[in-house]
Amino acid sequence: MSLHKERHYPESRFGGFTDVDGTIAFYNRVRSQLTPGSIVLDVGCGRGAHEEDPVPLRRELRNMKGTVQRVIGLDVDPAAGKNPFIDEFRLSKAELWPVEDRTVDVCIGDYVLEHVANPDGFFRNARRVLRDGGVLCLRTTNAWSYIAMASRLIPSRLHSRVLSRVQERRAAEDVFPTLYRCNSVPRIRRALRHHGFDGVAYGYEAEPAYLEFSRFAYALGVVHQKFAPKCFGSVLHIFARAIPVDVRGAVT
Repeated sequence: MSLHKERHYPESRFGGFTDVDGTIAFYNRVRSQLTPGSIVLDVGCGRGAHEEDPVPLRRELRNMKGTVQRVIGLDVDPAAGKNPFIDEFRLSKAELWPVEDRTVDVCIGDYVLEHVANPDGFFRNARRVLRDGGVLCLRTTNAWSYIAMASRLIPSRLHSRVLSRVQERRAAEDVFPTLYRCNSVPRIRRALRHHGFDGVAYGYEAEPAYLEFSRFAYALGVVHQKFAPKCFGSVLHIFARAIPVDVRGAVT
């Protein structure tokens, strides 16, 4: 466990997580939307790197396989087919999601939206595959946060090298170019309304895990976590329900 984390968040000595852990907050809410009969679509499922998370509670929350009817993994990277936390893998090509219309109960995109070149296509696909009343759950980097601002200053070719220094468990194959084309609360809210969703989008500030490489930087991050306005939170949480077509009219 990081000494920085333990110093500023002493509760982390019991379980390895803080009271503001973003992964736990996000997946607790995701879990509240599931039933044993749910079909879950994990968009950008990756290779299942969270298997290496040292905190058991976080690993258990993220693993929905066996607690729902089926978890479908969707990714542009064929290596994601080896993800041990999905029941079925489907390879996505560009904006084509090989998933049948109205067959999904819960659609999850965890740190995916920041990499999407065409957000309209992303939300259109999500609404298409979700059943009426189905739930979209997204977590993504806030374009107004210090993390996104720093990312824009670093050339894409250096992202893997820099992240390997600030996040020791982050493998190079898990680093992808960031675009931030729909990564603010106003833009996401507009996209949700336009594509037939009723939901919420809000800033969330967890402990500054990206800054564990420096005692001073971590302390500044703690101050930011405790006092920064939510609009500048490093992460955005989005939860939205697909509005039935007969209520909304034709879904665009």
